[in-house]
Amino acid sequence: MRDHDYWAYMITNKLRTALYVGMTNDLARRIAEHREGKANSFAARYDLNRLVWFEHFRQVEDAIACEKKLKGWRRVRKDDLIAQKNPRWLDLAADWQEQSPRIDDLKRWEAEIVGDSSLRSE
Repeated sequence: MRDHDYWAYMITNKLRTALYVGMTNDLARRIAEHREGKANSFAARYDLNRLVWFEHFRQVEDAIACEKKLKGWRRVRKDDLIAQKNPRWLDLAADWQEQSPRIDDLKRWEAEIVGDSSLRSE
């Protein structure tokens, strides 16, 4: 059986005034689209292009469920989730412009740095 890769993610702008929650099967491509202004109008309108949180899934249904759950949360709860895994709100894709990361690199980074998400247990 073929492995599948899906990602739920959150992006923000420089001043953190807005958050966008999304889901994709190619995180590097999707972040590049946000940065180039090719993504949806909400993200482009608020210049949302800094990846501050993401989680990997094998099943598309799980990624969609995570995205929907996050979209239902109040802003403060999303902020808390980001702060747990990325307390300085760094752009996790800051160095991706030169070379897109491979899927294995993303998974390894998530396991080492981000760790297990609290969303899987809810």
